[in-house]
Amino acid sequence: MASALSSEKIGSALFMAAYDHDPGATTAIITSADGGTTKKSLDLSLYAAFGVLVKPNIVGGGGLTKVEIIAADDSAMTTNVVVVKDSGTIAADALADYAFLECTAEEVAQLSAAGGYSSRYVAARLTMATNTDEATVVYIGFQPRHPRSGLTATTIS
Repeated sequence: MASALSSEKIGSALFMAAYDHDPGATTAIITSADGGTTKKSLDLSLYAAFGVLVKPNIVGGGGLTKVEIIAADDSAMTTNVVVVKDSGTIAADALADYAFLECTAEEVAQLSAAGGYSSRYVAARLTMATNTDEATVVYIGFQPRHPRSGLTATTIS
């Protein structure tokens, strides 16, 4: 019998969302299910840290070859883009492979201020080996400034 209790220890303490990444290219593209048209970003002013977990789910060639965390002044990730973290070249070419990067809000603030910017949005920018490679991407917003019920919730579209 399943528990009748409703608990939210994790879901109210951090934000998690999973995305499909289908870039259709071998260039670095921000997390997007449609080749970069609809970009997925997170407003880091609402969290103390950001993490991204990337796992290949279709490997037509070499799979995932690079993960970056980037920051920008706008949620479209187009204004004053700053690279915050870089995995370097990797070879996540099996379905059991994955890569994880994280950064703090302070790191983003310091790096963007060095360029004269005030970046608050972050995203993962991924490079795939072939235009048929795809990945599942999980964004994690850690230590929300305003913890609340439903921060991480089931999403069915």
